[in-house]
Amino acid sequence: MDVRKTVFTKEIVTADEMGQACAPITRVAAMAVVKNPFAGIAQTDLTALFDVGARLGQSLTEELVIMLGGVPLCYGKAALVGASGAMEHGAAVLHPALGKPVRAAIGGGASLMPSNHKVGALGDSIDLPLGHKDEAWSFDHIDTMTICVPDAPRADEILVCIGLSDGTRAHPRVGKGPS
Repeated sequence: MDVRKTVFTKEIVTADEMGQACAPITRVAAMAVVKNPFAGIAQTDLTALFDVGARLGQSLTEELVIMLGGVPLCYGKAALVGASGAMEHGAAVLHPALGKPVRAAIGGGASLMPSNHKVGALGDSIDLPLGHKDEAWSFDHIDTMTICVPDAPRADEILVCIGLSDGTRAHPRVGKGPS
């Protein structure tokens, strides 16, 4: 696994978009810029990327739990694949093996980890979805962090992202589940 750089971000939300104060909500994200071994190659077997996801899931989440400083309630993952790669390269990093070490680091997680993956250009942003780790239908906890690394991903890289949160959105008011 060839990691060019790792970037961490921490947000502490104390008011909603209208300026109404709320209890602090902490959201953290880790972004690892990794070399895509399949950039520019039509490859059927993507298992080499499964291991990249598992290794990053463990190392990045350990750091995120420390940064969060509280109990993780929400999690999510995303991958932004450089222009010489395929969207399936992002899926291969995220889906088969990344979730298990994340769940181990946060002490559980019964819900599927929300995810997003796309192909993009240098400096593009990606929406990192967040959802409650144990209650998939908790609408209050469905959230998004829009993140980017200005010099990534290069055409032959993948930006792998993991996020955690300790709470809901600021002032959620869309109901408590499906009607």
